[in-house]
Amino acid sequence: MNINRKEIKKSFILIIGLIWFNLLLSGSNKEKYSVFISPAKILPGTSIRVIIASDEQIPESYLEIKGEEPGGEKTKISPVKSGGGPPFWKWWQIEAPLAGRYQIEIYSNRKLIFIKSVEVVQKPPANSQTNVFWKADKSWNADEERLYSAWLEALFQEATEKDSWPNLNSILSDPKRNFLYNHLGLSEDNGHLILQPDCADLPFFLRGYFAWKNRLPFGFHQCTRGSLYKPPSCERWLTNELPAGEDYEIKKFARLMALVMDTVHSGTARTRLTSEMSDYYPLPLSRKQLRPGTVYADPYGHTLILVRWVLQTDGKPGVLLAVDAQPDGTIGLKKFWKGNFIFVTEGIVGQPGFKAFRPIVMENGQLRLLSNREIQNSEDYGNFSLEQANLPPEEFYDRMEQLINPEPLDPETALKELFQALYEQLLVRVGSVEMGEKFLKEHPGYVIPMPSGVSVFLAGGAWENYSTPNRDLRLLVAIDTIEEFPEKVIRKPQRFRIKKSETPRQLKERLEKLSSKLAEELSITYTRSDGSPWTLTLKEILARKEALEMAYNPNDCVEVRWGAPANSKEISTCHRRAPQNQRAEMERLRSWFKRRLHPPT
Repeated sequence: MNINRKEIKKSFILIIGLIWFNLLLSGSNKEKYSVFISPAKILPGTSIRVIIASDEQIPESYLEIKGEEPGGEKTKISPVKSGGGPPFWKWWQIEAPLAGRYQIEIYSNRKLIFIKSVEVVQKPPANSQTNVFWKADKSWNADEERLYSAWLEALFQEATEKDSWPNLNSILSDPKRNFLYNHLGLSEDNGHLILQPDCADLPFFLRGYFAWKNRLPFGFHQCTRGSLYKPPSCERWLTNELPAGEDYEIKKFARLMALVMDTVHSGTARTRLTSEMSDYYPLPLSRKQLRPGTVYADPYGHTLILVRWVLQTDGKPGVLLAVDAQPDGTIGLKKFWKGNFIFVTEGIVGQPGFKAFRPIVMENGQLRLLSNREIQNSEDYGNFSLEQANLPPEEFYDRMEQLINPEPLDPETALKELFQALYEQLLVRVGSVEMGEKFLKEHPGYVIPMPSGVSVFLAGGAWENYSTPNRDLRLLVAIDTIEEFPEKVIRKPQRFRIKKSETPRQLKERLEKLSSKLAEELSITYTRSDGSPWTLTLKEILARKEALEMAYNPNDCVEVRWGAPANSKEISTCHRRAPQNQRAEMERLRSWFKRRLHPPT
C-alpha cells in the first residue's frame, strides 16, 4: 500500500487551519457576521446559496470556492444580491457543482472572514421520522435574527407598493426571492404547500417557515381576545415539538400552520406590553431595532410585518414598507403612514405598537421563552422597551417620520406621496368590495349576519371576509391626514423645506391648490350592480367622507359601499340594501367612525 506522506501532511495542515479559523470566528467575527448555506444537503447540479448578514455595513466582498482534491482551482464569485440594513446582507449563488468536497471562502476588503468545507452528495435526504412536527437543534440568537431579517427583505426587495400576491405560496415558490427555496431537499416549495394566512397569522407563517427550514424552535399561544378593561392574555403554549405522528415533513408543517390559523387571532399581538406569557415583546422606536420581521399590531386588530426600509434621497422621501394579509389570503405591500399604521393608546383593547417575536431557546433539551429581563440583559437582544406605552399618537408619528426622513422634506413631494398612498389604499378596497359582491351574487337572497357593537370590527366568518369597517376607518384617517397636511406643514416648519420668502398663508394656498389638482387627476373605477364601470376621482371620494362612515356593510349594493348620492345616476343601478335593523345598528355606531375610534366593549 502506497502512502503519500506529502498529501497526508497537506490534509493535516488544512484541518488544523480550519479548526484554528473556526476558533477565531467564535470570537469577534462570529458576532459580526452570520452565514447561511443552502440547501441543507447539496446534490450534484443543485445551486448553492450562500448568505452573509451583519449589523454593520459589509465592505466590498467576494466568494471563492475550490474543490478539496489536490490541484483544485479556485473560482471567484460576486454577490447576486445585497441589501439592508441593519442588518446588511449579501447573497451568492454557486451554480451546479459536481459531487465531491469543496471549500467556500468569503473575503471582505480582501480579508478572509469565513471559511467552510461543504460536501456535494449523491443521495437526497431521507424523510424525517420524528413523531413531532420537527425537532429543534438550536436556539434563536442574534445570528438567526439577522438571517431572518435578511430573508424577509430578500423576499420583497424588488416589490413596489403596487404589488400584491394571491397567496403566500406565490412568493415562497420563487427561488430568485427565497433563499430558503427547497432548503430541506424535499421539493417542499414546488407546489406542495398551500399557505393562505390572514393578517394575524402571517407573521407566524413567516416565522414558522423560517424556523422549520432552519430547525429552530417555533411556538404560539392560545390567547383571549380581551376587552376594554382586560387586555388579551395568553395561557397554553404550543410548539413545533408537540406530538405530530409519523408523516411526511411537508404534511406535518402544513398541519402545524393549520393549527396556527385555528389558534392565533387579532388579540394575539395586542397583549399587555409587559406580559411575559406572550408571543411578542415591545421594541424601542429606533432605526436599528425596527428591522425586517418586526411586527406592527394596530389598536383595532390589524397586523403588519416590516420588510424593507428605503433611504431618503434629495429627490424622494424615505419609505418604510410592510406586508399584510387579507381574509382571502392575498398578500400586499403597504407603506408606513397614518392611513395604514393606526396608533391609539386610549379606549382600545390591549396594547398596540411595534413588537418582535419573543426568543425561544433550548435548554437541557426543553424549549422555553426568554423573559423580559433576560431579553434586556441578553447580548444577542437587549432591546426590550416600554417607550411606546401611552405614547401620544402625534408623538409616535413624529418620531417615526423622523426615522423615515431624517432630513426636512419638500412639502409638495410629501403631499404627492400621501395622495399616492391613499390611491393605493382605495385600489385595495375596490378588490375587497368586489369580493363581497361576488359572494352575494353566488348566494342570491342570502343576508350576511351582522354582529352588534364592537363585534362589527372583530367578527369572523363571512362578515369578516366581506365587510370593511376596519378598512373604512383607516380610509377616513387617511382622508383626514391629507386634508390636515397644509396645516401640519405650517405647524411644524422644521420638518419641511420651505421658501424663506413664502408666508404661511401663501404656503397653505399653494398646497391646497396642489391637493385639488392631485384629487382631480387620480381616480378609481368600480363595477356597478348591473356590470357597468363607474369612475370616481379622489376629489369625489374626499367629498364622501360622511357616506363612507356607513359604507362597510356587504349586504348593501356596491354603489352604496362607494357612497353614491341618493337619486343620482350612479345609484340608479342599485337593487340591494342591508336590512333595516343592520342599518340602525350602523347608525348607532356611526359616532365612533366620526371620532375615528372603535367602540369599547
